[in-house]
Amino acid sequence: MAAAATATQGLNRTTARMPKTPIPIVNHIIPDEAVGIQKVVPRSSDLARVVKLLTDPYSENLIERHLHALTKLAAKYHRGFLMRDLVLVFKVLNVCADRIPIDPSYVEPMCQLLQICSYPFLKEKTSDETAYAQIVVESISQMGYLMRVPNNKIRVQLCQSLVSFYCDADKYAKSPLEGLKPSTKEYNIKVVEKSDVAETLVKSLALLESDLEVKLNVLKVLQCFSVNSDSNCDQMLSAEAAYRICSRLNDPDPSGQLMFRCTECLWNLVERGDNQAVKRQLNNLTCTSSLRDAFCQQLTKGHSHYDRQLRNDLLVLATLVAQSKDTHFIETGYAKELVLFTTFSEVKSHNPLVRNLKLETNHEDFELKKLLMNIMVLLSRDSAFIPIMSEGRLLLALFHYIKGNESQLGPRDWSPAQFEELQLQAMATLCTVGPLMIEDYMTCQGNTRLLLLLEWCVGTEDFGGHGNSFHGTGGRGNKRAQMRHCLRLLRSMVSVGDETIHQDLCDQGAMSLLLNILSTACQHMDEDDTIDVEMQCDMLFIVSALCEGDMHRKELFGSQGVNIVVQYLKTDPEKLNSGLGHNRLLLATVDCAWCAIIGSFQTEDLFLEKEGVFLLYDLLEVCPKNMQNVVLGCILDLCENPKTMVHINTWRGKKDRSAPNLLIEIWRTEESEMGVRRGPDGIIVDVTQPLAGTLQEQQGVIPLPANCPSQAIVDVSENMRAKLYALFCKIGFNDLPGMSTEDYVTLAVIERYLDFKVGEVWKEIRSELDQEGIQPTTADHNAVETITRAADERAKAVAQTQMDLLDNQQQQDLMDEQEMYAKVRDNHRQREKAIASWEHFVARTSNYHVLKEAKMKQEMSIEASRIQTRHQKEVKFHHTEVQNLNTTTFCGRSVQVNSTPVELTGARLKPYNIQRDMQKAVTLSDSTTIIS
Repeated sequence: MAAAATATQGLNRTTARMPKTPIPIVNHIIPDEAVGIQKVVPRSSDLARVVKLLTDPYSENLIERHLHALTKLAAKYHRGFLMRDLVLVFKVLNVCADRIPIDPSYVEPMCQLLQICSYPFLKEKTSDETAYAQIVVESISQMGYLMRVPNNKIRVQLCQSLVSFYCDADKYAKSPLEGLKPSTKEYNIKVVEKSDVAETLVKSLALLESDLEVKLNVLKVLQCFSVNSDSNCDQMLSAEAAYRICSRLNDPDPSGQLMFRCTECLWNLVERGDNQAVKRQLNNLTCTSSLRDAFCQQLTKGHSHYDRQLRNDLLVLATLVAQSKDTHFIETGYAKELVLFTTFSEVKSHNPLVRNLKLETNHEDFELKKLLMNIMVLLSRDSAFIPIMSEGRLLLALFHYIKGNESQLGPRDWSPAQFEELQLQAMATLCTVGPLMIEDYMTCQGNTRLLLLLEWCVGTEDFGGHGNSFHGTGGRGNKRAQMRHCLRLLRSMVSVGDETIHQDLCDQGAMSLLLNILSTACQHMDEDDTIDVEMQCDMLFIVSALCEGDMHRKELFGSQGVNIVVQYLKTDPEKLNSGLGHNRLLLATVDCAWCAIIGSFQTEDLFLEKEGVFLLYDLLEVCPKNMQNVVLGCILDLCENPKTMVHINTWRGKKDRSAPNLLIEIWRTEESEMGVRRGPDGIIVDVTQPLAGTLQEQQGVIPLPANCPSQAIVDVSENMRAKLYALFCKIGFNDLPGMSTEDYVTLAVIERYLDFKVGEVWKEIRSELDQEGIQPTTADHNAVETITRAADERAKAVAQTQMDLLDNQQQQDLMDEQEMYAKVRDNHRQREKAIASWEHFVARTSNYHVLKEAKMKQEMSIEASRIQTRHQKEVKFHHTEVQNLNTTTFCGRSVQVNSTPVELTGARLKPYNIQRDMQKAVTLSDSTTIIS
């Protein structure tokens, strides 16, 4: 025994010293038939027998057998129901649901069957998903209808099954039998979306007023259904889900889950559903009161991170409701409380709601502050909300942030980045709220605060902005964001047109400050981006608003302002399409010239000296059509200065175009876009309506009240023809430079524009009287007929004038053509003379008799050309020509011969030395030919 024990111990030690080799685990896939296990597949006949057992009149009272059969059925289908058996399954469930109010013993087996419904449905073939799709959809709908069963346990199990089937199909699916496959999660989501279970669950909330547990489970299901499905959200909204859920927001709930579930469902509906439908369902007294109570509770009693997040979510929902019209914030008192919560940290209040309330510097409280400012903007659309904001001193609280940023703040203050964001959002809020509360704005000395902030922005203080959020775009490392919103706020205030604000700004030196900034900005225009251009537009607009209609302020604008406007008018026209906003900048410049320069002879003269009219016409030639109306208006008002006419007549554009030609081209373009009927050469086609466009002809004459302008009157302000006519009245209609016949044809219509318009109005009056069945008196009728007849005759006369102009031009063209042909003939005649002269020259050089005859005629011509010949008979008379010379050329003692071409000599000849040759005697024989 001892030996055996010793051997055993030795073997154990040896085994312990040997390394252990891991044994591989092999998972064999062995079907049940291979090991002798009979395959058990649920059969439809089993379900049919259970249905017959439950519904047969002879066995419907055998409750114990029913329960035993249901338990056995649940055990047989413990891995899930087959798709082909769903019809029978839900027949069984509906029978049990109907019997539960009579006998509660069916609750437990029904819960077991509902638990099996949480598993994915099984399919025998891949095509089962398509073949039984409608059955599956109806089955899911039937699950929703089972919420009618008045039993909390069944309702809770039903909700759990729906959540598992929709969200956790892969997690809860058991291994099905061989040959069966579970449906995928995507398929489950698809069939749920096609069913109406979501709508049914929303409607079932009305049955769950006192059942908190079931209500929370239903909300959980709705939350799962709506989180990623647009279809489910639309179904829920069709059942008034937003209203039903929001109205139950403040129901008693010790667990604290109800408000969270309701808020999440509402958020999902906002993100995935129709926003307009959500707004419509929440915009009522009940929902507004629920949102108010929930928000106040979370703000005053919530202290955790979760409570603060839920509070902000509720405020966002209230912001969504505030975007609607005819809200109920004032009736419910929510508006007053929102103003209080917005201002309590900047303006002291003794209201009990905020007595012990303090905002910290955490992210949630920071977001709350921004959300409160945002909802103030939305609520300010209602004029009834303005007194509430004034009473709550909202502007004073917002102006708390209108100051220069400080790099070091207190421990309880906002961080520099947070303060910058709040500062920018406060100014953005003031842009909307400030113009509605002028008295409060002046009480808070708004102009002073803004000008001080603007001086700080252009000052030399070192400050690097963080550039966070939407409002801080382009403001990282600089003060541009603050300056941008400050100028926006000033623009919003001056655009109100309140003279008190304008005078206060001018008294505090706003004009000089803005002009100094613009003077610096216009010197670096090549470096501007979108934000710089926007700020310059705002400053020009502010200056325009301040100077409009005030002669003294136009004088303050002075030469510095004129130089700025001229500098901006010299902007390269190619920048109009750069996308940076230079088109707005030029438009603001023209508006500034119109409001701040025109009207004061001092600034007008300076503008003319700087060639301002030339710059305006240059802009008019290249600017888009939507800018031409403003430029024309500015030029028209400037024409009140007599010195302007000289500049207009002197201006020349591209291709030496004159100002009248440019204006007529604009007139033709305007009429072409309006569809005015004109001939190919601009002749009037319809003498009864010489000015009417396509729109005016289509609308016809409609009887209107006396205070409504007719179509003929509206046409004056809708296009530029009236301004062009007024400009030609200043320039004149005769002796215009750079005009063609086509221009004069169009000018004939422009000259009679006012007459045509008067006739058009009288024709409208006559048509309205006819349509209303009013018969004027004889005198009035005769007067109207005379006026309309005169208008038609004027149109005919203008058309005849146009024809005469074209005929004259045609005659002139014919005369010019004949002159051209005459020049051609003269050219041919000169060519013939040259040929004849050459032939005569050849004859003289080849025939001696012809040469002698030509020489004789030449001498006779010379003698005949002399006035006096007595001096030839004197003794000392010297002949100027060489005697006995048989040539017809005029020869002298010195002859210059053209050099022989290099191609013939092979090299350049020596230079001709006339002094050397003069020393030699030149002897010419009679037969020598001299060529000059």
